This record gives sequence, structure tokens and C-alpha cells, in this order.
Amino acid sequence: MESIEHILENEILPKVTKPLRYVGNEHNSVKKNWEEVKLRFLFAFPDLYEVGMSHLGLRILYHLVNEKSEYLMERVFAPWTDLEAILRQENIPLFSLESWRPLTDFDCIGFTLQYEMSYTNILNMLDLGKIPLKTKERDETYPLIIAGGPCAGNPEPLAEFIDVFVIGEGEEVILEMLDVIARHHEVFGKNKEKNKLLDTLASLEGLYVPSLHQIMHKEKRIVKRVVKDLDESYFPLKPIVPYMEIVHDRIMLELFRGCTRGCRFCQAGMIYRPVRERSGDVLKEQARQLVKNTGYNEISLTSLSTSDYSGIAELTKSLLDAYEKQQIGLSLPSLRVDSFSVDLAQQVQRVRKTGLTFAPEAGTQRLRDVINKNVTEENLLEVAEAAFYAGWTHLKLYFMIGLPTETMEDIEGIAELAYRVLRRGIEINKEKKRSKQPKITVSVSSFVPKAHTPFQWQAQDSIELLMEKQQYLKKRLKDKRISYNYHEAKLSFLEAVFARGGSELSDVLLAAWKEGCKFDSWTEHFCFDKWLKAFAEAGVDPMKIANEPGDIDTVLPWEHIDYGVSKRYLWEEREKAYGMKTTSDCRYGKCWDCGVCPGLDVKLSIKNKKGGGECGNQN
Repeated sequence: MESIEHILENEILPKVTKPLRYVGNEHNSVKKNWEEVKLRFLFAFPDLYEVGMSHLGLRILYHLVNEKSEYLMERVFAPWTDLEAILRQENIPLFSLESWRPLTDFDCIGFTLQYEMSYTNILNMLDLGKIPLKTKERDETYPLIIAGGPCAGNPEPLAEFIDVFVIGEGEEVILEMLDVIARHHEVFGKNKEKNKLLDTLASLEGLYVPSLHQIMHKEKRIVKRVVKDLDESYFPLKPIVPYMEIVHDRIMLELFRGCTRGCRFCQAGMIYRPVRERSGDVLKEQARQLVKNTGYNEISLTSLSTSDYSGIAELTKSLLDAYEKQQIGLSLPSLRVDSFSVDLAQQVQRVRKTGLTFAPEAGTQRLRDVINKNVTEENLLEVAEAAFYAGWTHLKLYFMIGLPTETMEDIEGIAELAYRVLRRGIEINKEKKRSKQPKITVSVSSFVPKAHTPFQWQAQDSIELLMEKQQYLKKRLKDKRISYNYHEAKLSFLEAVFARGGSELSDVLLAAWKEGCKFDSWTEHFCFDKWLKAFAEAGVDPMKIANEPGDIDTVLPWEHIDYGVSKRYLWEEREKAYGMKTTSDCRYGKCWDCGVCPGLDVKLSIKNKKGGGECGNQN
């Protein structure tokens, strides 16, 4: 009988559009002897290879586990439709990249939950792997199905499909979890006493086992796991280098985690608190090793708000001085309007020119105060002017529509602000006698209320109202020097449903997958009518979930999940939003008692602040 490897190499991969998605064997990938390890873990990313391989969390966990001799971790990604069709036709199970083994050969499969609209891909991957979808349908012969990531903040829509959810930062808990599973196998044997194993896992901090929680732990809150010191935490210095181009094809240096700016719509800013910085010396050594081990020609300085890193100027200069002669450039994503330094951006251009992107989020100061953006129109115009003077001719502006209390005046404010920036660019170009016309790209997304944010109780605008606002802007932004992009309102509506809904959505997911829903975030695959049919079949009203507000007494589906920020604080922030009152960043002044630092026993940490040491503002 032919091996799966021979069949794939000779009969299947030549027939698909991008076979490099599936071959493995990339530089720095790890292949282990299966007979020499105690436990076999499969990291599953429910999207394409080029999306998943851009995910820093995958890089960290993959190498963290594989550096332990007793464990292995391999990878699997959602196959594109061409390969899926062949796998189903030939009755070949979905396989891992490293060993080309079927999913059922692994002890554990861990899905990362980065985006609600990838949930149908999870079901599709399980089915392609010949694994029953619901936990109650899987006996002890099947792998343990685990999930973690930001969307685990509301795990309930997936609770019928996932055995164990990881709440918080995965590298803090994954080895503990694997130790428990390995010990269980040694005592009871592999594929035995699954309920006992789940009960032991449920006792670990940061792990949520839905099947047991419903029976035994109804009142238990699952507290997130958090890395307390990034300098001491694991970071891979020999990451996998793909053969093909991926979305973020570069070195990634993680400057810090967390954000205390307090934007009221932002889930990441709440669930990744507190701020924990890496020291400049550690980052420079990581850069040196990564340059040597990867061959990349760009270093991306990543975080939720890169220019808020306390040592950003010194670090940028140091890295450019070290690698400019090798033509290794820097990129600074996530720049904020009020912390942006044109001088800093100009330094980055020493190697190659990069674009500039700013996120005012709202078109009026009133609405920016509501969402606690803490930037002004003057901030934006000042940095835009400085950027035009420095030679940039193309700026990107990100906005959000459908925010709480928004009126059509706020929508008009987006158009007016874009035109003001454009006019300033035209004036400066004339002054500088430049022939190239300035260009502005306006990108607009729709507000989605997310769990663990001050706006988690907020209703989303109806699809019709979101579309009306989108079309208004389309008519207003007619200048050929302005490009206008916006997100599909129906997709944002579904995102809100799965961000706010509970376990009733399990049946919806299953029905939608049976209708053929997958790769829902890809325009060519998204079919809203199929989703509406699935909701009707499951007897669930999606508008009741997405478009109706809650209040302080509303029992939210994620009440048992604790990221450290108190419900009281979130409600107070919501009330301040409606009063148009802002909250300052606790890194630089008053502690607002959000609950994170004392609740998680971890302090706000700013390693590179002048004077050195750590900074904690908690009372």
C-alpha cells in the first residue's frame, strides 16, 4: 500500500494551486521521532498557511514545546478548497505538515481562536480529520481538542465542540497542561479515563472544561494565565522560515504586551493587561539571533501600540545602526497619532520607505471622547503636516462606524477630516514644488461589541444602518485622490453575534457548516443566506443577540471567564462614555482601579523608563 507521503507528493499536490502550503520541511521546522516522545500535540490554525504562519503565538508555542525532548508539536492549517475537494474525493484524512500524519494520530489538537468568523473552519478541519465534531460524540480513542486565543474570552459558542479552553497567555500554561496529560497516560494508559483527565485539567488555573463546568463547577470563575516578566519568558530565536510569501514575512520582535490606553471598544486593550515591557538589551540580543537564524531583511517591532514602548527611540536607533549596512529595515506598525514622532519614522526610512497609518477611529472630538481615544483633530493634522513635509505622499486613516452614541454628524466628520488632511497635503506639495499628488486611503470598519470591554453591553447598529452610513461616506469621498474601503456589514453582524452569543450558537455553527459555510472571512466564500438558513434551522434570532443592548444586571455568557478587569470597572467606563468623560493612561498617572494588578498579582512593568526599574501605579 502506498504511503500518504507518496500519494500526496506524486498524485495530489501537483494538482493544487499552492502546494507549498502543505509540504512542510521549512528552514527551522522541527521533525521528531514519534517513538521517542511521550506526547504528540498538533497546533491547528483555522485559516490558510500564509495567514497562520504570520501568527507570533504559533511561533512561540511551536518552538517552546519542541525544545522539550519528551514532547512534539506539529502544525496543520485549513486547506484551501482545491485540496479539500481532493481529500474528500480520495477519502484521505487531513494531515500534519511535519510528518504528514492524520489528525487522529495525535494525543491533543490545539486550535487558536483569533477571529469569530473562522469557527466554521474548525468544524471543517475536524471533519476532514475524521474526528466527530461534538465532545459528547468523541470517545477516548480521539485526540483531546483544546482551544485558546483572544476569542476564548467568550468560549460558549464553541463549548460543545472543544474539550478544554486555555484562558490567557498560552506559553504560561501549555507545558503544565502537557505534563498533566503525559502523567495521566503513564498512570491510566493512553486513551483511558478521559473524564478523570478532564477533571485534573479543570483544576489547573486558566483552563476551562465546559463539560465539567456545567456539572460540577457552576460558580467557579476561570482566571486567565499571565506571563509576569517578558524578559524571563520564552521567545523563539530560530523560528520557521516559510518557502512561500506569507502575510507578515519578516522578523517579529515583541516589545511589550498589554495596553492601558483604555479605548472602550478594544478587547485586546482589556484582556492583555497589564503592560509588561521587554528590556532593550533583551530585544537587541533577540534581534541579533533572529537576523542570524532567519535571513529576513526586515524587523517588525510589534505590540498593541508600538510607539508607546518606553525605549522606542533608543531601540530604533540601535537596531538601524546595527543592521543598516546589511539592508535590514525596520517597520513600526500600530503607531498612534498622539505618540507619533516624524523624526522616528524618518529614522526608519534610512533603509527603505514604508507607509504611514493613523487611526483616529472617529470623525468628531465628541465621539473620540466617548470611546476614550484621547487624541484630537489637531494631533492628527499636526502629524499629517509633519509627514507631508518629511516627504510622505500617501497616508492611511482608519475609522470605525456604528460606535455608541454615533450620529450622522460623526459620519460626516470622517469625510471632513479626510479632506482636511488631503488639503494640507496639497498645500505642502505646492510649497515644496512636488509633482506627485498626495493620496489618502480611508478604511472604515464596523463597530463590533466585544466581551470584556466597556461596550460589551452595547447593541450593534443594524445591518441596514451600517450600510446606510457606508454609502453616505462613499458618496462624500469622491475625490480621485482619496481611496475608500469598508468592511462587509453582514460579516460584521455575524461577528457581533458570535462575539456576544452563548451556547445556543453551537447548533447554528453546525447547521451553517453543513450548509457549506467555511472561509467566511474570504469574500468569495461568504454567503449570508446560508447563515440565515442556519439560524432559522436552529431556532436562534441573531438580531436579538447582536442588536439588543444589555445592562449591569444582564448575565453575560462569559461571566465565568475572568481576565482581571472587574465588571464594575467596565460598567463605570461605559457610564463615563455616555457622559463623554475620558480616562487617562495609568502608565503615566492615576491608577483607575481596574482590578488587574492586584487581582492577578502582577504589576505594570515599564523596563526602559528613565531612572530604570519597574513602575506600578496601583493604589
